[in-house]
Amino acid sequence: MVLSLTVKARIGKKRILVIPKTIAKNLGLDEGSAVRITATENKIVIEPLRDAIWLSLHGEKVAQITLKELEDESIEQQRKNLKE
Repeated sequence: MVLSLTVKARIGKKRILVIPKTIAKNLGLDEGSAVRITATENKIVIEPLRDAIWLSLHGEKVAQITLKELEDESIEQQRKNLKE
């Protein structure tokens, strides 16, 4: 499901923009969350920046791997690195 939500907000002192609670909640933004701000012509786009931990917990899963497969791959890569 694609979420589309538009709300009105005001710029405060020192040009501070408070992201409305409904938008922050829907995007999983909390105090300290990193965002990318892009200005193009007459628009401002604010996008959440996700770290590896957030992606592993909440991101879209594109593949499935077992712990055994992961361990086998790790051992194989370590052996290759030792030979070099």
